[in-house]
Formats: sequence, structure tokens, C-alpha cells
Amino acid sequence: MITVSVTKKGTENTQSLLRRFSKRVQTSGVVRRAKGIRFHARTLSNTKKRNSALRRIANQEEREEKERMGLIQPRTRGPRR
Repeated sequence: MITVSVTKKGTENTQSLLRRFSKRVQTSGVVRRAKGIRFHARTLSNTKKRNSALRRIANQEEREEKERMGLIQPRTRGPRR
């Protein structure tokens, strides 16, 4: 991680020091990198992908079976209103 430091120059007031610090943080890319790390979705392992696919297939088959038995209404494709 990149560290950004700013030292106060002579009679510099706090506002200009803060302005200089925020400018340096923006140009260094620290915030952009932190957001990229925070919102980056890791790739799933092959086991998790397979389990997810098997669960999806099982749910679909169960739903189709219930539709055939008349326990639930069949899904309709088209615009939802």
C-alpha cells in the first residue's frame, strides 16, 4: 500500500494543508486502488461452480415436476406486469 504524507510548511494554515494532502492522495491513486480491492469479486472455485450448477438443475427439475403434478402454476414467459 502506498503511504501519503504531507508536512506543514512554515505558516501554512490547516485548510491549505488538507487541500494539498487530498490532492496528493488523488494523484497517487490510493483511493482508486482501495475501491478496486473492495469491490473486486473473486473468481469462484470449480467446486463451488459445480455445486451451484447442480443446485440450479435440481431446483429446475423439482419445479417442472410440481408443474406437471399441478401443485404450482406454470411460469409464463413474457413481460411482467
